[in-house]
Amino acid sequence: MAKDVLVLGAGVIGLTTAVCLARAGHRVRVWAELPPERTTSAVASGIWGPRERPRELAWSRISFAEFSRLARIPESGVHFERGLEVSDVSQPPPWVQDLVDVRFCTPDELPEGMRAGLWATTPLIDLPRYLRYLTEELAAAEIVIESRTVRDLAEATAAASIVVNCTGVGAAALTGDPEVRPVRGQHVILRNPGLTYYYCEAVDTPEWTSFYPHGDRLILGGIRQPDDWTLTPDPALSERILQRCIAIEPKLAAAEILGHEVGLRPGRPEPRLEPESRDGATVIHNYGHDGVGVTLSWGSAQEVVRMTAEIAGR
Repeated sequence: MAKDVLVLGAGVIGLTTAVCLARAGHRVRVWAELPPERTTSAVASGIWGPRERPRELAWSRISFAEFSRLARIPESGVHFERGLEVSDVSQPPPWVQDLVDVRFCTPDELPEGMRAGLWATTPLIDLPRYLRYLTEELAAAEIVIESRTVRDLAEATAAASIVVNCTGVGAAALTGDPEVRPVRGQHVILRNPGLTYYYCEAVDTPEWTSFYPHGDRLILGGIRQPDDWTLTPDPALSERILQRCIAIEPKLAAAEILGHEVGLRPGRPEPRLEPESRDGATVIHNYGHDGVGVTLSWGSAQEVVRMTAEIAGR
């Protein structure tokens, strides 16, 4: 049974959820404080990377399947690239090989200080293009993203019997959830000097080295700064990011700097995806994906569709 559903938020979680609900035949509206191009999602690095908890691993698999389909559509911004993933901790879990084309590194291939690594062919998502693609899919279904700031969920439940809360870090204030916290990230954007491979480190420190090619752009990272709401780029941090990446790939030393970007990941011990009864309506919370919103987006959106179907059938 088709239902009127209001989605709050126009980042990758909100847009993907709205697309999936529309595909399932529901009448969807989207309210968002910020347009897609100004959300945290727009400045994400865009690499798909599975998570180990069973629920999140299942969501990762669903997203991988959808990205495999979208990679055949050039305007989607989804592309597969081969890259080097390394760690100073341990070998990646064996189930990674079930998801992607991987080859474990030999010791001589590992950068200094790294204990394990693999070469993997993985989805990369050019977020500015990808968000435009999702927005256009909604527009084709005659769904417009309405600019609206929601201060109280009662405003939303007054407008629809089912509300899906995809407000990211904003969910802390909107729901009073004490587990949501901003996790600041910062990137340096270079004109790509011709790299087609990506590089990323999994290390137990707040700063690491990573770069991801998206056509003519190259995104350099990375940093995790919990409880920091600062949106102004830190020049000293940008320089550290740049120098670490140059140490891995010397070609970057001569590359043109195109800009600096900052985003606030919606940090939470684990994503919140559950229904809640409010004011005679149902709010399905779908937030707290931290730095893996892209990875979990299609899987968590399909979970919202399942919950909506259950509610519609009551």
